Amino acid sequence: MVAKAKVASGKSDDSLGFTSSNYIIFAIGIAFVIIGFIALRLGSLTLAPILLVLGYCVIIPIAIMYRCKKDDPEKSAGAE
Repeated sequence: MVAKAKVASGKSDDSLGFTSSNYIIFAIGIAFVIIGFIALRLGSLTLAPILLVLGYCVIIPIAIMYRCKKDDPEKSAGAE
């Protein structure tokens, strides 16, 4: 028997919780990686590794872990 997954009514839920800002940061990271590989192909032994490390180790993980800050109604109600 196969259990059917419950579908939220009217709401599309992304399993990773990515927002448009996550995708923009991820695209910037991919751009850094592509430019890094282009610089590597052109023979830059200083700029290329810097761009690749920034893209792979800094910007893309930030895109994955970034969460938008939302106003929490419980915290704002307690401040009144």
